[in-house]
Amino acid sequence: MTQIAPVLPEESNMTRRALKASERASDAKTKLSSPWASAVAIILAILWTLPTLGLFITSFRKPADISGPTATGWWTIFTNPSFSLDNYDKVLTGGASSLGSFFLNSFVITIPAVIIPIALALLAAYAFAWIPFKGRNFLFVAIFALQVVPIQVTLIPLQSQYVAWGLAASFWPVWLSHTIFGLPLAIFLLHNFMKEIPREIIEAARVDGAGHVKIFFRVLLPLLVPAIASFGIFQFLWVWNDLLVAIVFAPSANLAPLTARLAELSGTQGANWQLPAAGAFVSMAVPLIVFLALQRYFVRGLLAGGVKG
Repeated sequence: MTQIAPVLPEESNMTRRALKASERASDAKTKLSSPWASAVAIILAILWTLPTLGLFITSFRKPADISGPTATGWWTIFTNPSFSLDNYDKVLTGGASSLGSFFLNSFVITIPAVIIPIALALLAAYAFAWIPFKGRNFLFVAIFALQVVPIQVTLIPLQSQYVAWGLAASFWPVWLSHTIFGLPLAIFLLHNFMKEIPREIIEAARVDGAGHVKIFFRVLLPLLVPAIASFGIFQFLWVWNDLLVAIVFAPSANLAPLTARLAELSGTQGANWQLPAAGAFVSMAVPLIVFLALQRYFVRGLLAGGVKG
């Protein structure tokens, strides 16, 4: 005779909650995939893209078509197409308007400013996740809380310290500043990802005689690629597009990045704004390539630690 196990009240409540959650998810999916929602999304995407499209078309137009008695709007390009690569030639190799050296400076600034905080944050995140020590939780919360400190209030104290150390006329102030500003988010993100790794993997490595160094490099580091890539994308975009830190800590022309030169170009070439338009799209090319190359890791890394169970 087969016995039927009684259904406990807790199991019944859990089942009902699961069914309600499934129904809500189904309703949300239906609403978000409705024709009206799709139409609104398409309209918003078009409105969001129009200014960028206009700037892109302007970067290929001739100066006479932009300003002067024969000037026309960028939308007339569809009825009277007239394109030219002179604007890009001027901003890349055009003497006073050239962006070549500033383009190189942006790489010199961005690459170390991405690698240094990742290296430091990996070590700190491992310590917070897998090495018990007194005050660990308080220190972790304090580091994460540093994200609420405005960058502006730190600029003068940092600049004074860099001058006292004799680092003012180099790239070090920019590298150190971006490292300081990026470390709280990096530690938080990598710590959450590390905590998602099953403890059994770490314990098995310890049973096999692995120490902290071997566990970090041989066990955890290969599993952290999505989180590292996610923060790497975020930090790369932030540093590459930064202007405030650049103009404060790298004011000289031989240190200034692309964004600083674009800001200057916008002021000195106000009548020829096809040149800033071309320069803007030159500066957009590298971040776009980096994001498209690593986008599959981006969401996975940002969601690390956000879902349990």
